[in-house]
Amino acid sequence: CGDRSISTYAGALTASLISTKVAPSVDFDHSCSDSVEYLTLNFGPFETVHRWRRLPPCDEFVGARRSKHTVVAYRDAIYVFGGDNGKNMLNDLLRFDVKDCSWCRAFTTGTPPAPRYHHSAVVYGSSMFVFGGYTGDIYSNSNLKNKNDLFEYKFATGQWTEWKVEGSLPVARSAHGATVYSDKLWIFAGYDGNARLNDMWTISLQDREHACWEEIDQSGEIPPSCCNFPVAVCRDKMFVFSGQSGAKITNNLFQFEFQGHMWTRIPTEHLLRGSPPPPQRRYGHTMVAFDRHLYVFGGAADNTLPNELHCYDVDSQTWEVIQPSHDSEMLKNVYNGTSAPEPLRTASMPSGRLFHAAAVILDAMYIFGGTVDNNVRSGEMYRFQFSCYPKCTLHEDYGKLWENRQFCDVEFILGESEERVLGHIAIVTARCQWLRKKILQARDRQRQDEGAAGGPKDMPAGNRPSGTQPLLEVSIREAEAQPFEVLMQFLYTDKIQYPRRGHVQDVLLIMDVYKLALSFKLSRLEQLCVQYIEASVDLQNVLSVCENANKLQLDQLKEHCLNFVVKESHFNQVIMTKEFEHLSTPLIVEIVRRKQQPPPRVYSDQPVDIGTSLVQDMKAYLEGSGFEFCDIILLLDGHPRPAHKAILAARSSYFEAMFRSFMPVDGQVNISIGEMVPSKQAFESMLRYIYYGDVNMPPEDSLYPFQLARFFVSELTL
Repeated sequence: CGDRSISTYAGALTASLISTKVAPSVDFDHSCSDSVEYLTLNFGPFETVHRWRRLPPCDEFVGARRSKHTVVAYRDAIYVFGGDNGKNMLNDLLRFDVKDCSWCRAFTTGTPPAPRYHHSAVVYGSSMFVFGGYTGDIYSNSNLKNKNDLFEYKFATGQWTEWKVEGSLPVARSAHGATVYSDKLWIFAGYDGNARLNDMWTISLQDREHACWEEIDQSGEIPPSCCNFPVAVCRDKMFVFSGQSGAKITNNLFQFEFQGHMWTRIPTEHLLRGSPPPPQRRYGHTMVAFDRHLYVFGGAADNTLPNELHCYDVDSQTWEVIQPSHDSEMLKNVYNGTSAPEPLRTASMPSGRLFHAAAVILDAMYIFGGTVDNNVRSGEMYRFQFSCYPKCTLHEDYGKLWENRQFCDVEFILGESEERVLGHIAIVTARCQWLRKKILQARDRQRQDEGAAGGPKDMPAGNRPSGTQPLLEVSIREAEAQPFEVLMQFLYTDKIQYPRRGHVQDVLLIMDVYKLALSFKLSRLEQLCVQYIEASVDLQNVLSVCENANKLQLDQLKEHCLNFVVKESHFNQVIMTKEFEHLSTPLIVEIVRRKQQPPPRVYSDQPVDIGTSLVQDMKAYLEGSGFEFCDIILLLDGHPRPAHKAILAARSSYFEAMFRSFMPVDGQVNISIGEMVPSKQAFESMLRYIYYGDVNMPPEDSLYPFQLARFFVSELTL
């Protein structure tokens, strides 16, 4: 929804209205009049959102540069354990204080784990737990083996203790994933020295005396056996992304339900071509969770070491590449032996790397070490500032407006059966030019009928008394109700709820939606339908889909089906089915000819038109394209601001309650908070947020909407 330029630490930016009616312990200015309220601002330390900062590296006398280590966060410190320095495995424990930005060796007693790398480390309570890993002497290449031991390090005392667990144990492994959930340590996959794994084990960390390992019976779309991948927990689910899995290596994201032990592959069919794709397949990367997002950094991706930071939104199931702030690179003056300083650009962004480690403290991610170019180990520490904005509910709010059908002002009469579907003129005309023309034509006919009957004539919609207008009827003979409702859902939310993937009837429904998208010139919906259908075609439904595409003259989908059928691995299975026997003769001939003489492949360099998004359309609507459909007038200090009732009600509970309970006869609403009239800047900022979720504004204007947002739009935090 747009990121603002700064993010403050908790309590860093405080705005409070103080009057004389406060508790005696509160300090205020007695020189102020009792009737005067005044604003107290405390601008504490702040950090630029999405800024990378290079922190002091670890000195060699404290600890070696390393990779394949682990880091964990505990209170205000990062703890680094193990890894290798290129010559030897390590088992030292380093501590980085994030407040002082200082390094030291952590205090330890007892017997630590043997030197190791590709182990795992997690925090539970006031302890760190280290499991497994690869041990031995890499310099002499002797005694190399995987481990399945479990050690606890108590932060308060520095005591190392090995847990001796009876009963079944996980096979010894390294390069696995580990996390803590519901008082248990969960271990997944890894490498046992001979093969990659995809088993899962768990152990309770509450009681060492009675702890035992338990293998989890997994179900669903279990990830392939893999190693050198990260795991992260978000919204009570564990996520796994990419990793080394031999020939099966992919860039799939999987989620694991702890309650039902069910795996699910996160689909990508809803991602438009041209929108940010998932990161490349990779291994040796990191992934951390913060709020509703997963952040993936680094790793080796097809023989490259990328340093983009990828972000996955768990709620919207979309990926994006985070653009670093402008001050993530700084110019520093250095002397080159002459009297004049020479500017030198010093990067505060980490370079590409693999086998580094990452942890989160408060609202920042810390990345340490790793292997960089030329197989060099790093001792660098970097900090990345997350953005901490509440989730924008724009798409959900418009989706609820569609679901509950409140404040509808148009009724579409569909097909030969004349089924009726309700909608909102403001949303439909903002998103679809074809339907906009239909609505304008219907409105002109309605006004002519009103004029002939002696009713209200040429009265602006916003000046007509609410509730006196009948629903505008719009006839669309070329559309049936079910696919039209799917199309309407897209107009309100920018997405469609995909039916069951692969089921013939559901695929045929989306084909009907695709036909409507072509007729209504909705490029974005076209792409969504094509991607869903192409991803859903399989051996069981390909002939039905192909025949329907031929019937509807959907050449692109027909071409995809024909190419699917004539594939070497598909052809014999398809032609042996009963569906093939009943296929129309022209299609059978086309399939046989396509198999005998495949047409040359045609590659197009033309960019795919993905159309405009909900945000783009609503922005244009507010800025002028929706003026002729305004049905409410907002008065700000006597100055009229035309607006749209359905949009205001969808995004603001204040306006929804107003329009449900009463509606001014003249269709005008005065905007004020008690006796206070908001500034024009604050009011326009609120409207931009309501219509398309924008929260960008100049810093000097950002104080105005505090009270306005609290009164009209409770979700808007500025």
